[in-house]
Amino acid sequence: MSLLARPAVATRAAKTMQGLTRLASRRSGGPGSAADGQTRFPEYPRAVRELTVPTSVAPAPVTVYAPPAGTATPAPVHVNFHGGGYVVSMPELDDGLCRWLAAEAGVVVVNVKYVVAPQHPFPAPPTQAFEVVRWVAEHGAEHGWDGGRLTVGGQSAGGGLTAAVARQALEQGGPAIALQVLHYPPLDLATGAKDKKAAVAKPMLRPWMAEIFDTSYVPDPRERAHRFVSPAHASDTADLTGIAPALVITAEYDLLRNEATRYAERLSAAGALVEHHDVTGADHGYDTKDDERARATYALIARHLRQATGSGTSQAS
Repeated sequence: MSLLARPAVATRAAKTMQGLTRLASRRSGGPGSAADGQTRFPEYPRAVRELTVPTSVAPAPVTVYAPPAGTATPAPVHVNFHGGGYVVSMPELDDGLCRWLAAEAGVVVVNVKYVVAPQHPFPAPPTQAFEVVRWVAEHGAEHGWDGGRLTVGGQSAGGGLTAAVARQALEQGGPAIALQVLHYPPLDLATGAKDKKAAVAKPMLRPWMAEIFDTSYVPDPRERAHRFVSPAHASDTADLTGIAPALVITAEYDLLRNEATRYAERLSAAGALVEHHDVTGADHGYDTKDDERARATYALIARHLRQATGSGTSQAS
């Protein structure tokens, strides 16, 4: 066992990552920073308000992005979960995506600041994420949203949480989710990071990084095969018939590509795969640095949201 697979060491490393990320966000406006997230895609204006959603884990701050003026109301709702290895809390990085989807899909976007590890290890994040989605479905009408036309999505760890939310909705009989968007998600923490293979020698997400994230999030290795953590692992054989339809997006060079592909195949067998789209020549987190590829992927997501919810036409081609 490597040092980084020891919970105490992983915890210290994760907290150092959190501190460095906050410092970099304050100092930098470059690609991938929080400030950069709010300046990308300037053709999509930023119309937001802040809310706090009560959950049994902790209050969850959310930023609500409004669709363009003139959008038919009540508009459908898309709940977004950011990436960060279940450790880094930076929903601001998804600001460009949220503005894009609000405008192009004609939906209200609820961007969630969920609890992260090591301060809040599993099962706190997926429990809170599901309760936020359930709250949106039950209370959307109070805010002028159509909680009955609901989609959920996320990038990286946010995609893992999205899969866990969809699984909880399946097992608990709702809320109804019209589409789950899994964007380069981690879906098999039961397999050690060093045993995963990427198509390139040095992928962006290195095994040592994944060890920190996985150990911080689920300190007990025996829990990493849990269905809310590793639905792509061979140990999870439950029938997924009836789970929310899924758009799965992978990146060709990503260390996590193979597990997301396996899960896409499993969803397909259950009749729940809408599309598996592989971004060629791209690595984990590509959309935070490559505007051209980001535009293409975000347009794909927006198209699927419109089809799933019956929302209005796009603002731009």
